[in-house]
Amino acid sequence: MSRVLSVFLALSAAASLATGTGCSTTQVTLAEGPREYVATDYENVLKEWTRTEHLVSISELENFLTATATFESWDFRWAYVVRYADDYRLTVEQRKKLLERTLEETRQHHQFFVAITGGERKYNDLTKPDGGWIVRLTDSSGNETAPESIEAVRRPNALERTYYPYNSVFRRAFRIRFPRVNAQGKPTLSPNAEWFGLRFAGARGNSELTWVVQPRNTSSRTASALP
Repeated sequence: MSRVLSVFLALSAAASLATGTGCSTTQVTLAEGPREYVATDYENVLKEWTRTEHLVSISELENFLTATATFESWDFRWAYVVRYADDYRLTVEQRKKLLERTLEETRQHHQFFVAITGGERKYNDLTKPDGGWIVRLTDSSGNETAPESIEAVRRPNALERTYYPYNSVFRRAFRIRFPRVNAQGKPTLSPNAEWFGLRFAGARGNSELTWVVQPRNTSSRTASALP
């Protein structure tokens, strides 16, 4: 293995430890309900809901794709709002309205914040039908769902740079939304799924970021306190 690729893989491993790996065994909960987060919990919650995966060719000494994604779940959004409200000194009423609005979005669709790099930059525009990658939401029950929308984050603002620190000028960032139910009216993420994932597939190969789901009846995240 070349020295250059060895250094790259070492840096990639460090990045994965910082943001969570694509094959992380950390379990997440999809259960709703109140949380007892404080602003300083945000970084740990972000790490729990974020995965990174690398698609590397050792023979060609090339990184085809590095993808990092945060699933903006009910749990994540609760922590996000608590952090945002603290940073921007929102009133209790303002925080309540923001929390209600952002939690309601989770009932409309599944959303991910995604940042990618690798290969030729022009092929990393996920909004283009002729781009280098297609993205699908998958789960252990065999569901595979195409996005309902992909929005490019052309110029990430200070908030996005701070709250998603893995994003940088070297990456292309997107918000990807998937429907909660398919055309047949069935959930795109099965209630019985043991895991769900975000799959990137293209001519150079495929890579999947995976979240292992904690059984609903063992969730310890819910709390009685209201925001």
